[in-house]
Amino acid sequence: MSLEAIQKVTEAEQAARERRAEAAEEAKRIAADAERAGRQLVADARAKAEQEARAMLAEAETQAQREAEQTMADNAARCEALKQDARKRLDKAAGLVVGRVGNS
Repeated sequence: MSLEAIQKVTEAEQAARERRAEAAEEAKRIAADAERAGRQLVADARAKAEQEARAMLAEAETQAQREAEQTMADNAARCEALKQDARKRLDKAAGLVVGRVGNS
């Protein structure tokens, strides 16, 4: 083989080694970028889920507060109705007591 042919083979081998090294570096860069992007997606999804959970909790607390207020209002109305009914019966009960005491 001539010296010129050996030199061309050597240069071609060197160029192939350089291309392989460049390809390996590019593959590492692509993998690192993908990993970084994946971590960012996970962080974004986690942040969104936490925000949605906080919103759902706030809505649940608001709904629970409304239901508690409604229950309290309903119970207050029932209590007032029972008091009014008791007041109506009080006069009758007092009359019965007075009648029994007077008859004794």
